Amino acid sequence: MIFRPNEIVLATANSHKVTEILNILETYYAKDLNIDIHPRPSDVGEIEETGNTFLANARIKASRIAQATNLPALADDSGLLVNSLGGLPGVNSSCYAGEHASDEENVEKLLSEMRDFQDRGASFITQALLVFPDGDELSATGEIKGQLLFYSKGQNGFGYDPVFKPDGYETTFAEMSPELKDSISHRKKAFIALFDQILSLEP
Repeated sequence: MIFRPNEIVLATANSHKVTEILNILETYYAKDLNIDIHPRPSDVGEIEETGNTFLANARIKASRIAQATNLPALADDSGLLVNSLGGLPGVNSSCYAGEHASDEENVEKLLSEMRDFQDRGASFITQALLVFPDGDELSATGEIKGQLLFYSKGQNGFGYDPVFKPDGYETTFAEMSPELKDSISHRKKAFIALFDQILSLEP
């Protein structure tokens, strides 16, 4: 039987993701969470994401941190799936233009490959996963559909946010306030679904 944890360690070293996760939890659970959220330990080295699915990559990260800390570890893996590119960049979203590519380089490559496509449909996916030290897991998925622009717009966010306009909105993620983006994003949907599961557990 899985019991509700009192402490959780974040597996991500991405400061943008950490900020989004903490903002989402604070906004939607406020003081009802009663779970201490710890940052990823600084002495844990780089974790190579070798999985071929979002779930596999999240499991690699969370399992490593759970083993290192002996606490439940929270990880997510996210990416952009573009219809006209057969689901690319997918699990390779963060390194689409190369292993150490910047966000700008990844966006530039994507726009170049999409230059001749009129179907601009795409989806952001987040797979959130909580792994306990004994190997038990809880998971949830979030998705938001939208369209890719032909050029970047906006200064907020990160990754592909400047070229992704979610369906039903006239602005890109990068043009939105962090509060608006967090209220509709794939990451919000995944983490709310996951933490609803966590909070339903017996203490």
